[in-house]
Amino acid sequence: MRRTKPIGIVLLLITALIWGSSFVAQSIGMQSIDAFTFTGIRTTLGVLFLLPITLIVNKGFDFRKKTLRSGLILGIVFSIAQNFQQFAFYYSTSGKIAFITAFYMFFVPLFSVLFLKKKIAVLTWASIIMGIAGLFLLCIDPSDLTSVNLGDALALICAVFYAVQIMLIDKFLEENINGVQLSFMQFTVAAVISIVAMFIFEKPVLADIKTAAPSLLYSGIMSCGIAYTLQIVGQKHASPVVASLLMCLESVFAVIAAAIILKEGLLPRELAGCIVMFSAIILSQVSETLSAKKRNQESAKLS
Repeated sequence: MRRTKPIGIVLLLITALIWGSSFVAQSIGMQSIDAFTFTGIRTTLGVLFLLPITLIVNKGFDFRKKTLRSGLILGIVFSIAQNFQQFAFYYSTSGKIAFITAFYMFFVPLFSVLFLKKKIAVLTWASIIMGIAGLFLLCIDPSDLTSVNLGDALALICAVFYAVQIMLIDKFLEENINGVQLSFMQFTVAAVISIVAMFIFEKPVLADIKTAAPSLLYSGIMSCGIAYTLQIVGQKHASPVVASLLMCLESVFAVIAAAIILKEGLLPRELAGCIVMFSAIILSQVSETLSAKKRNQESAKLS
């Protein structure tokens, strides 16, 4: 397990802050333009922002085949995740979408069991059950158990693909793939997919795009260009456990930003769901930390 360094903590904390505030920009932007148009333009802005950085840092576009292949896979997964999330804004609020997106923290250990055959601690399973309970409080009205907000369901699907993205990034970093190049490839692939979908399924209007320009610029440059690059670079200097805990703080920043800027409020039941979910996230990370310490102690005894 990688040792966490202060630079990793700082980079990932900044990442979470930018992501959280970006939910507000996404919500405002959706008042003027459609989902594929928003994601297509924001990822294109991310690519344009990363272009000079990639040229300077890497002295050109000398990409290895492994980097191209990894970036293609990551870009497809990322495109699916962000588009499901963006469509969720048609039906739900930015605060709820942020917290449901944070559910990727529970899919990561679940997928580790199903596909990587890893053992999961009892505390982790307890955190998953808590997360499901919190998600129920956040999304389901007890007076009408048959009603499920479509936006909440889309955000949950988004969380599945973000979990896959996090696991893929961790895997690719273990293969010593350049972080800046990987980020650039991820956004290039995602931008192409979303732009093609925009012209097929939507009718973008230039006047509407101009109206949404401030949201697009913030979401594209800050969230895509800067934050996702900081995520990849930050994960190089942090253990997966610490990195996941820091990144999930985006949901807290999102609710605070939505309350301040959009004046969005949560019902007491929904607020309780957020608290339960965040508590479950922290519990899952405590469990992973204890498991890591136990493995290190066992390794030390064997050596």
